Amino acid sequence: DDWPLDNAVTSNLAPKLGQRLWPAGMVLEGGSIDVNGSGTLLTTEECLLSPVQARNPGLSPAEVERLLGEYLGIDRVVWLRRGIAGDDTHGHIDDLARFVDAETIVIASEDDPSDANYEPLRENFDLLRKEPFRVVKLPMPHPLQFNGVRLPASYANFYIANRMVLVPTFNDPNDRHALATLAGLFPDREVVGIHCVELVWGLGTLHCMTQQQPA
Repeated sequence: DDWPLDNAVTSNLAPKLGQRLWPAGMVLEGGSIDVNGSGTLLTTEECLLSPVQARNPGLSPAEVERLLGEYLGIDRVVWLRRGIAGDDTHGHIDDLARFVDAETIVIASEDDPSDANYEPLRENFDLLRKEPFRVVKLPMPHPLQFNGVRLPASYANFYIANRMVLVPTFNDPNDRHALATLAGLFPDREVVGIHCVELVWGLGTLHCMTQQQPA
């Protein structure tokens, strides 16, 4: 029932911002992609290509890449595989791997071999190591559950603002490690932790609940 209101957002914003508005030929949520501003886009096969919760059935990987290039001006797509456990979107990149600058990517990393995230995150890290980027591991918080359901808690769901970076925290020992890692990668911005244990009950945190306006 809310979709007509959702669809009206862009038609109301475009004239206020003096921007051109055109219909896109594919479904693409904000959390499904991340870009470095220099022509490269990060996404996952699970999100954009899997038949589970299919956004764009019938589109081949080459067609998806062509449309992303037309709409976003990118010239290269880096495909990772699976997203984190508990992500009801099935593979959003904003819980998994993010650009912090044009040449550096942080990627969620799990050290516990018994955890559901261990193998998918190891696989994605191995893929990124073959790419021409500096890759920095970001720890995962310990598993959070609500009513027996695994929640998609991840420090990678940070929001980059003009002068600061807002980072979800989970009252977890790894909070300080994640904040310290990101502070070292964003020397020109203040890195601020935001308690998100209650927020992640809704299956997302800071990046999930925001939509960025490019500077």
